[in-house]
Amino acid sequence: MEAETLAVAHQIDFSMWGMFAQATFIVKVVMLMLIFASFWAWAIIIQKLIMYRKARAEADAFDRQFWSGEPLDELFEQIGTDPAGHSQRIFASGMMEWRRSHRQDGGMIAGATARIDRSMDVAIAKESEGLQSNLTVLATVGSIAPFVGLFGTVWGIMQAFVGIAASQNTSLAVVAPGIAEALLATALGLLAAIPAVIFYNKLSADSDRIVAGYEAFADEFATILSRQLDS
Repeated sequence: MEAETLAVAHQIDFSMWGMFAQATFIVKVVMLMLIFASFWAWAIIIQKLIMYRKARAEADAFDRQFWSGEPLDELFEQIGTDPAGHSQRIFASGMMEWRRSHRQDGGMIAGATARIDRSMDVAIAKESEGLQSNLTVLATVGSIAPFVGLFGTVWGIMQAFVGIAASQNTSLAVVAPGIAEALLATALGLLAAIPAVIFYNKLSADSDRIVAGYEAFADEFATILSRQLDS
């Protein structure tokens, strides 16, 4: 009996592909969903890492240019009204409102400072929305994937026990394949969820720091313009 059990065990394919191929339809669907979620999460992670690195480099470069002593009007003429950089768009929004606030006689329209602040706040909100887009996908994958994997495991174990009852054989060679296939769904759920949670926390913190830098720049820029208004 033991020899027969060992012979059956050796014939079972316990590779990832083998367990997937032997799983029931529902468990296969769960596994495919988790694999897709994992690839989707990693695509977002890589895209955000590249975006944030580029945003930090652009902010540093523009900060050096802004504080180089170059006149603000000349700097605005160089970057234009629709620049590519995040910091540049915030600066351009403030400068456009600054120019709109000038009357034809050279004076300033009342409330210019408040309008400039609001204009830059709107620009910061737009940049923040772009930086934080798709982060909710990571949060969703991180919170739901383990439960989806657990559902696949519960379903697979249930079907394994049904098969055991039908065959009336409780040997390890009969029980192990169904249990292994079911547990693979949980493993895939954790494989998708753990990186998603880790990078969601990291990317959220990185985004908050970048946006805080934009807000600090907007405050400094508004102070400079306010000083010019007072003079």
